[in-house]
Amino acid sequence: MAAPKFAFLLLNLISILPLLVSSFSVDRPTDRRILVLLDDLSLKSSHSLFFSSLKSRGFDLDFKLADDPAIAVKRYGQYMYDGLILLSPSTERFGGSLDVEGVLDFVDSGHDLIVAADANASDLIRNIAAECGVDFDEDPSAVVVDHSSYAVSETEGDHTLIAADDFIQSDVILGNKKIEAPVLFKGIGHSLNPANSMVLKALSASPSSYSTNPSSKLSSQPPSLYGTAISLVSVVQARNAARIMISGSLDMFSNRLFRAGVQKSGSLNKYEKSGNEQFITELSKWIFHERGHLKAVNLRHNKVGESEEPSMYRINDDLEFSVEIFEWSGSSWVPHVSKDVQVQFYMMSPYVLKTLSTNGKGLYHTSFKVPDVYGVFQFKVEYQKLGYTSLSLSKQIPVRPFKHNEYERFITTAFPYYGASFSMGNYVDVSTKYMIELQMAGFFIFSGVYLYNK
Repeated sequence: MAAPKFAFLLLNLISILPLLVSSFSVDRPTDRRILVLLDDLSLKSSHSLFFSSLKSRGFDLDFKLADDPAIAVKRYGQYMYDGLILLSPSTERFGGSLDVEGVLDFVDSGHDLIVAADANASDLIRNIAAECGVDFDEDPSAVVVDHSSYAVSETEGDHTLIAADDFIQSDVILGNKKIEAPVLFKGIGHSLNPANSMVLKALSASPSSYSTNPSSKLSSQPPSLYGTAISLVSVVQARNAARIMISGSLDMFSNRLFRAGVQKSGSLNKYEKSGNEQFITELSKWIFHERGHLKAVNLRHNKVGESEEPSMYRINDDLEFSVEIFEWSGSSWVPHVSKDVQVQFYMMSPYVLKTLSTNGKGLYHTSFKVPDVYGVFQFKVEYQKLGYTSLSLSKQIPVRPFKHNEYERFITTAFPYYGASFSMGNYVDVSTKYMIELQMAGFFIFSGVYLYNK
């Protein structure tokens, strides 16, 4: 019995080996294997353009119903997927062993997440979003309405199909090609938790928008969400470099809105195609680390004129510092070029703060003088910039004072004291004065003989 059981375990291990080998790594940070959980398998065809975009960029998508009892993201202590896409807003409970805690553990392990909600968003989806710093409108029947920035259509409608064009200003997150056409959005709005500084609005509502039930009359009380406080799509970059996208609309991923023409109310500009495809595609590139992922290597320091890294520095030494920073392009590492990378020479507080120069090939460098303070210092590089993964580098180095035989023979600032030693006779009688001066003369003669003769 033991042999067949061992063979069965070995077969299972071999079956998941390709999944483990292709997972997220420092050398190749782009996610490759993604689990997609759906409310209905018909979404595979109705949202096929979005999925085709991912596949064309080399992603391996594994589709499952959200309540499939066989769902598992981890096996033998290893994650089988690099990213998770939840297009299952109405799911009350995931199948298998996956739950809210499991999704959060997945993100805490450095993996990426896309969540799409709609007016039928369940408590499960709302709780996941809330843990990520996003709070959907508490009214389950409320959707975003905008009577000024709606998408013009043949029928007047209820102005719940919004033409949004207030994008986050970041070429790293949305690419350097401007999104000309508005994005069509139909769904629920959310606000950002002010206690979470890592969540950002990627697509904001206009000042005239508000969240309400369009089929009911407006009350005298203002809605809980209105104006630019409403976020339509938000993104999060965690401290562990995991990235999250949360959208209040499942329809914005659909083929119908990808291909739809759009005209924003009050505008004469008509677009044959909405900005949905470009917006979702570019944002997914950032989410799955095809853009904006940095790494730093070869942090070095040495005395000026030397190449070896010393074990310690002496106060007032001249030193050189350098580090190489690269950015992942989606297929390879390319030099990261920036003018705002700084290094601190730090002990309790920065004694030196220098902006690093770059050669345009990834090398950042500078030189400075060690401060006239001894102790245990650190070279620190703390680089945080919108859209990029943060860099936090440090290297410890002690700084010592001068040894007793490293000071100058005669210190200029001590000359007044040297002279004062000859004037002490002014305060004693003449015979004692001559005696002291004779002793001082003898001391200098002895010192000269001792120091300058073998």
